[in-house]
Amino acid sequence: MDKMVSFIQLYFPVFLLGALFGKLIELAGFSRAIVVTVIRILGQRHAMPVIVIVCALLTYGGVSLFVVAFAVYPFAAEMFRQSNIPKHLIPATIALGAFSFTMDTLPGTPQIQNIIPAAFFNTNAWAAPLLSLTGALFMLALGLAYLERQRRKAHQAHEGYGTDLVNEPETPDTLNLPHPVIALAPLLLVGICNLLFTHYIPQWYGTLHSFALPGMTSPIVISIEKVTAIWAVEAALLVGILVVALFGFHNIGGRLAEGSKNAVSGTILAAMNTASEYGFGAVIAALPGFLLLAKGLEAIPDPLVNEAISITLLAGITGSASGGMSIALAAMSDTFIAAANANGIPMEVLHRIAAMASGGMDTLPHNGAVITLLAITGLSHRQSYGGIFAITLIKTLAVFFVIAVFYLTGIV
Repeated sequence: MDKMVSFIQLYFPVFLLGALFGKLIELAGFSRAIVVTVIRILGQRHAMPVIVIVCALLTYGGVSLFVVAFAVYPFAAEMFRQSNIPKHLIPATIALGAFSFTMDTLPGTPQIQNIIPAAFFNTNAWAAPLLSLTGALFMLALGLAYLERQRRKAHQAHEGYGTDLVNEPETPDTLNLPHPVIALAPLLLVGICNLLFTHYIPQWYGTLHSFALPGMTSPIVISIEKVTAIWAVEAALLVGILVVALFGFHNIGGRLAEGSKNAVSGTILAAMNTASEYGFGAVIAALPGFLLLAKGLEAIPDPLVNEAISITLLAGITGSASGGMSIALAAMSDTFIAAANANGIPMEVLHRIAAMASGGMDTLPHNGAVITLLAITGLSHRQSYGGIFAITLIKTLAVFFVIAVFYLTGIV
């Protein structure tokens, strides 16, 4: 229960602002403006790669995975509808762009899955850049090939976008669409402002920040290091919301109240689902059987394979990439380091394998990000989890592909 409450306390504002941002983009016609422009330039059959690239740019820019799902869904729904691609392929497309290579594989990605290993191996976010790029290209190529195969199968079966769907974007055909540059500006601003706020918040507030409220006996002290990323995302989303409201005011009009109500109700569902799974992972991690499993994994002889299997299994069991990796590294990092030193394996490689492995089997059905993504898109596990699982398998396979490349070539 403590873990669930702490998750809601930290992340509910991010969920709420992300949902409002995505809803305003939809109501203002920004999503349709960009989709119409992209389809005019690239054609309808490139909808999937475009959504993957948009998700990748946002996550690599530091935007939270949950926020990306909220923000990109209106664009994806518009583009898939106009391209007549089945809606049930949207979650897998977003998962490839946001939950895979930009989450933990590309060098320098600011997502938490790439930051955690640095504390254990004394590395940084740019660890093993050549192996990182190799793994990212592997994931992107196989992922896009899979999505294209699914699109063609649907086309041959005369399967369209679908009918009687839930959580569909509401953009009337009579809406005056803004210029695509104006429509794209909020997304770019969120990414840029996130980077700027991440840099300046520690300078503005220092290491610790305290404040007192009426009736309190002692002030509240906040560790800025722990909340910088969250505050930066929240501030960036506020900027994005203000920009959308400013340029899309005439289109939003009287639909703001109803749209906001829908966004807030969706936020509560997504946040509570994710928080409950976060709490579930904490309970599982405390069980004696879980500790026995973690101990048994130490018997795998090869240090990189040991690390990859240990972390991806623990991430799968807990339903959390960061949670599974934190548990595994806290318990076994010394063992990994000793084995790597004995075999001449650089710490950078340990960092990259740990990060990539955390994002493999973590996307099992009980994962919070998967549940949130399906809730946002209005789809069920039965409708869309098959595609997400395929991306999960590609992601898991990529870890062992990178291990093989390292042993064959020695590149880092």
